[in-house]
Amino acid sequence: MRDERPLKRSLVFFLVPNFTMIAFATALEPLRAANRMVGYEAYGWRLASADGQPVRASNGVEVAVDTCLADERQKMTGPDKPTMVVVCSGLGVEDYTNKSVFAWLREEYNRGVALGGLCTGAHILAAAGLLANKRCAIHWENLPGFAERFPKVNVFADLFEVDTNIYTCAGGTAAMDMMFHLIGEDFDENVVNRVCEQMLTDRVRNPSDRQRLPLRARLGVQNSKVLAIIELMEANLSEPLSLVEIAEAVGLSRRQIERLFRQEMGRSPARYYLEIRLDRARHLLLQSSMPVVEVAVACGFVSASHFSKCYRELYARSPQQERANRKQLAAA
Repeated sequence: MRDERPLKRSLVFFLVPNFTMIAFATALEPLRAANRMVGYEAYGWRLASADGQPVRASNGVEVAVDTCLADERQKMTGPDKPTMVVVCSGLGVEDYTNKSVFAWLREEYNRGVALGGLCTGAHILAAAGLLANKRCAIHWENLPGFAERFPKVNVFADLFEVDTNIYTCAGGTAAMDMMFHLIGEDFDENVVNRVCEQMLTDRVRNPSDRQRLPLRARLGVQNSKVLAIIELMEANLSEPLSLVEIAEAVGLSRRQIERLFRQEMGRSPARYYLEIRLDRARHLLLQSSMPVVEVAVACGFVSASHFSKCYRELYARSPQQERANRKQLAAA
């Protein structure tokens, strides 16, 4: 008698050093729960690394793997060919370079295998040349450096994105939402809901749900005018608005804005604007190889010397020292 059950998906989770454990776990566990809910192995998986050795996550836990890159190449045309390869990465992904891995990912994709990226996995997919003109999601902390390095990629601060058989998510519990979506492609809503119940989550979040807390919750600010001003500032970092332009946009006087910021933020609006621009600069220094002068321009500074002066005053180190510290940590 013909088996009417849907074909199972066979996934390879490719672990990159310093991968994020929570994203890996919340991607894997919904598949295990789905198998239990449907009563058979609808999803199978194996773990792989470049050399077949255990991989240490960013929390220090080492995870043993089943195969290496050479093994996966041999499986590409046989019965063990996967239907999906999921790249699991995390901290320090900007320094990851492995041409053999990049070539393997391209070959898998060209053979019709779906690709996934957890947390910062989109960075590796982009470095492999697989995301040009495609939508993707990445962790909000990595988004500024990613956008500067890969200008042809349409990156969003969404929970997850699906574009032309490529699945990317922002990491953390967003990996669970992406897998709920995957399960929903294979089964009906009832199965997804039962898996949600097993995972003790009450709903499947939309792909476009925000990654970060709303400004009101994140900053503890209740004044709607102050929040509107901060949103304007965050949307205009490379070409900062003048206080006059901000005042016109929100319908307040400069004096009113100055007073509100002193009350709500404990500093002047100019100082707050400077701090968020320097925060973006720090992310770019840590997550990209952009020259310091280009980082300065991207964050609205007219000269590298002024940028360095402001940076040192806030962080007690120069932009060059910040980048040197990153390289030392990556080499450790």
